[in-house]
Formats: sequence, C-alpha cells, structure tokens
Amino acid sequence: MDVFEICQEVNDMLRNNNETSARNRLIQLLDYLTSHNIPYPAVVNHLIRVTGLYPYLQLETSDWQEQFVYNAFKVDTGDKNPITLHREQSSLLKGLLSGESLAVSAPTSFGKSFVIDAFISIKNPKNVVIIVPTIALTDETRRRLYKKFSKTYKIITTPDVQISERNIFIFPQERAINYVSKITDIDILIIDEFYKAGVSFDKERAPILLKTILEFGKIAKQKYFLAPNISALNESPFTEGMRFEKIDFNTVFTEIHEDYKQTSPNNKSFKKERLLSILNQKRTKTLIYAGTYSNIDEIVNILQENLPIRKTDLLNNFSNWLKVNYDESYILADIVCRGIGIHNGRLHRSLSQLQVKLFEEPLGLYNIISTSSIIEGVNTSAENVIIWANKNGRPSLNDFTYKNIVGRGGRMFRHFIGKIHLFEAPPVDKPTQLNLEFTDNLLHSLDSTKFSEELTREQIIKIIAFNDEMDNVLGTGVYKEIVNNPSIQSCNGNSIRDIAIDMKNNPQHWNNLKFLNSNNPQNWDAPLYNLLKYAKNVGAAHSDMVAYIKATSNNWNKSIPDILRSLRHSGITIEKYFELERIATFKIASLLGDINIILKHIFVNPIDVSIFVSKLSHAFLPKLVYELEEYGLPRMLSKKIQDAGIIDLERNDISVNDVICEFIKIGKDQTIDALIDIHPFEKYIIEYFYDGILSN
Repeated sequence: MDVFEICQEVNDMLRNNNETSARNRLIQLLDYLTSHNIPYPAVVNHLIRVTGLYPYLQLETSDWQEQFVYNAFKVDTGDKNPITLHREQSSLLKGLLSGESLAVSAPTSFGKSFVIDAFISIKNPKNVVIIVPTIALTDETRRRLYKKFSKTYKIITTPDVQISERNIFIFPQERAINYVSKITDIDILIIDEFYKAGVSFDKERAPILLKTILEFGKIAKQKYFLAPNISALNESPFTEGMRFEKIDFNTVFTEIHEDYKQTSPNNKSFKKERLLSILNQKRTKTLIYAGTYSNIDEIVNILQENLPIRKTDLLNNFSNWLKVNYDESYILADIVCRGIGIHNGRLHRSLSQLQVKLFEEPLGLYNIISTSSIIEGVNTSAENVIIWANKNGRPSLNDFTYKNIVGRGGRMFRHFIGKIHLFEAPPVDKPTQLNLEFTDNLLHSLDSTKFSEELTREQIIKIIAFNDEMDNVLGTGVYKEIVNNPSIQSCNGNSIRDIAIDMKNNPQHWNNLKFLNSNNPQNWDAPLYNLLKYAKNVGAAHSDMVAYIKATSNNWNKSIPDILRSLRHSGITIEKYFELERIATFKIASLLGDINIILKHIFVNPIDVSIFVSKLSHAFLPKLVYELEEYGLPRMLSKKIQDAGIIDLERNDISVNDVICEFIKIGKDQTIDALIDIHPFEKYIIEYFYDGILSN
C-alpha cells in the first residue's frame, strides 16, 4: 500500500468537500498501518485532525498542532484519566452543557456513552433519568456508570429503591413508569434508542414509552434522545423544544461483501461453505445474524459438525457448568467448547451477559449466533458480521434494522474495518422518518387535564368521550382512577375497558382468582386459564404456560434440571423453558397486576392477588435473587450463597442496593472462600459480578 498516494486521495476528497469518503479512506489506511505496526507519518496525523478523528492521533509522531488538538478535546468522563473526544462528540457535549435539548441520530460506532458520561462528570446534575429498551442494556449502562459515579450518586435500576439526594435512574420504560410519582425533578432525561417510541417500530411497547416521555418530560429541565439511522423526526409534543440533529460521522469503515451474488437464491450448500470459509480464514470475533430461531438451529448444526473443540479451561468449565445447572443435553453446553455462543431474547439475563462477557475475552467465545436481540439488548461489536438471512422472525428484515445490524461491524481502537458478509440480498435502502404520535390506545390511557398543554382540542375531546363511555359502564371517575394509577402497565385503554366491563357483568367469573392465593399449585388451573384468555398474542400454548407456572412454583428449592424433568411429559425443553419464563415474568405478571388494580376499583370487597403477582414476576424466586440476576449473579449461585450463610437473600425488607453494599463489604475473595462446593466457572462468575458493583 502506497501510504502517501492514499493520503493524496484523502486530501483530494477533502478539497472536493467529500469528507465522509475521505474519512472512510483514511480509516482503511489506519487499519493497514496499525496491523503492520507502522508509525503514522506526520501527514496521516494531519489528516486525522482535519477529519475530526482526534482520538486516533498518534502523539509520538504528531507535531505540536496535533498534540494541542488531542489535549484540547480531552474531557473528564468519570474515568481515572480524561478521554479525547472526536469532533462531533465534542459538538454534542457543547450543546448539552449549554442547556440545549437534543434528539440525535448517530451511527452505532459514534461513542454516544462518552458524551453522557462527560455531561454527568462536568455538569454534576442532581437527578439523571436514563430510559433504555431492555434489561440487558440496563445492566450494561449500570456497570459503566457505577464504576465512575457510584461514590457521588445512587444508581437505581430496580423498583422500590429509596431515592437519595443525588440519583442516576436507569430503567426500561415499564419500570420507569412506576417512578413517575416518586421523582419530582429531573435535570436531564435521556432516552436511548428513542426510535422505539415509534409505533411502526414497536407497536406493543411504544405507547408506554411515549407515556413515559410525556410524564418525565413535564419535569425534565433538559432532554437528550439518541438513536441510529433516523433521517427525519416529526414535530410533536414528545420532542417539543428539542433540536434534531442527524450526524453522519463514522469512526470505523464498513466493508460490504455481497456474497449472495455468487450463487442462486436460497442455496444452503453455498451458505454453509461460505460460512465455514469466513470462520476458518481468520480467528476473529464474528457475529452471525440468523434472523429466525430455526436458522439458529441450522447454523448451530453446521458449526457443531465442522468446527473443532477448543481446549481452553475457561470454555470447558463454562460447558460443564451449563450441563450441571441447566440441562445435560443443552446444545449451548456443546457449542461453547467450539468457541460459539447463542444470543436471543429468551435466555436468562445472567446467561446472556456471561456470553457477551466471554465474547469480549481474547480467548473466550469467537462467534455469537443471534437474533435481533444482539442489537436491542447489548452494545457489542465484532470484526465480522455475517447476515445469514434477510429475516427478522417471520417478516423480512427492514432497512432500519439491517443498518443497525451492519453497525455492529467494527469498533474504535479494536477493529478499524467492520467486514459485513451478506448471504441474502439486503432490503431496499430508504430514509427512515420517525413519527412520534398519539395513538388511540395512548390517548385512552392519559389524563386530559394533566396533559392539556400537550394535547390538541380534538384529542382532548376523544379522551373525554372515551371517559364518558367508561363512566357510564363503571361509574363516575372509576376509569380515570385506574389509568392514573402509577402501577398500571397497560397503555391499551380498550383492553382495560373490556376487562372492567367483564368484571361488572360477570363478577362470579373473576371470583376464581382467589385460588391463586392457594399454596397448592393444583388449584391454579382454572384462574390461570381464565387469565390467559386476556393475554393477547401470548406467544405460547396456554397448556404449556399453565404447566410451567405450576412446575416453577418451587423454583427456589428445585434445580432447573429437576424442574425440566417434571415438565418432560409436556414436551418442554430447556429452550422452551426460557421462553415461558420470559412470557410469564413480564407479560403474564404485568397483565395480572393490572387486573388486580382494576379489581380494586370495580368490587367493594375485591380479591387481592398481589402476592401471587409478585411471586410470578420474580419467577417464584426470592425478590433479591431475581434482581441480582440483572447484576450477573445466576440464581443457582445465589442459592449456594444463601445455603452457605454468607448473605441472607430471602429477606423482603431491604433493597437490592442494600444487598450490593453487603457484598462489597464482604469482598470477592471472602465470598469465594466461604462457598462450599464451588464450581470452577463460578469463580469467574463472581469476579464478573464484583466487577460490575465496584467503583473505580
């Protein structure tokens, strides 16, 4: 590679005002120089400065001007040492520090977290609220901020934690809505992946995110919304007073390989051969986007048959631990020995976190096969991204999601170039207009008086008409009391109406909910089957769901292998078990919680099933144990900690933050030493757990 010839190309592009192409070509040159251990010539450092990629400056070969810029753009992000921001990061930070509210579309590799951390470190806000789309991103964000700010802020990620004087709240929207009545002032409201508020992106969860934005937006002094690949944003009350900025500033180069053009469509033989060729060509980190669960199975079978077992103690210990604690025949236990992980939205959160952690390890997992959960649930990246199928479940992959997956290729200082291999034709490239709007479901869940400034006259009339209809059915003001309850999870007014009307018309039908308070799971069949009638698109057979709930009622005292054996007659595998737990603890528990709230407003002497709701939402585990899984501590290890008498995790009178303080006081080494019959991999888990609860 002729370095100076390429520098001339870059310079010509800059002179023609084509900075994006210039930056791409320069990043390719940086990849070559770094991989060949060639010091950057002075002209390269000059071009790095001109294109705004300041963190890439090599000080040893820079002149005084580049060194000045490198140090001038350093900011305190809460780490031990200041971090140099690139040009666009610095511009955003300047806007936030001046008090602007911003809605930003920026590439996945932009480095948005540095801007948030620098703002907190420099501005010292009192209350920061960060809304993220998933529990996995909650933990990832918490780990990052805990290390930096836990000495000056209380980091709150779970319900029912007492608020301190200075707080950083990190929640998915369903959890955030429970804090609406508790948080009285917000210095900055941050919505990560705010495209999720668009109904066209997430029809089921968008209304509650929009409601969260409205509720918190009323008391937030400043707002900062972040998303990738948004071309335009409509004006709406949700973003009133915010400046939308679309930033096309990449820090890595995306190299697209159109492998699908080498063969006919759906040539499975070609896909198999090409997959193995890429993986055998270079041992590097590779994300394999499968598109569907059946494709995951197909890819797993190919790799299981063709990739050798890697003889590392870490992966062998992980494999053995999976067999002991989940299922002897669990496919994941076999393929991790080959350096392969599986990531999807069904897995236990601690199991997903451990695989991502192992993917970051130099000698850990090299490949992860994934559904779209890898882009929604975690911020990770790889040198290679293989898109096996142009699917996202049943529907075809849309352009927005495709770009999001492609954005996982490459990472600053690790992979200058992200190599994207397409095994099927990509979707048609088109701009993404994000529309944040009031749907009927959202309107029916709002108090028109509280949000009179945000609503139009027509919308207020629609809300009043719906409330009048509900008053005629339920009694004056009853529906308004229901939707104003901060614990209500549903933003579907029609669903609430249908349930409430059925309660009024068929009170005896709901009387059997009292059997859920029985300690004998055999009494739960009738109320559970009746409940599931109202769980639309539950995603599982009702008989499987009832069997699962009954079998896991003794979850704390039985191992997962024991529970699976009891479910064998129902044909429930370990993969199905994960899926059923996710549905039960989120969707079914939320529905039943809402029903319990509605009952109190309909009946004079209502049945109270709140205890059962709490048990179900925690998978029948002690509350602290279930919440600690979000911190990377699996339930089976919590059980060992409980049995060894290290910490009492069965208490209901303390928060998870208090228990974390107890863990910190005891210390990692003492925790490991006190455990009886500890598995070798559990030492690794405890180290990972403590790494997430200790500050810098």
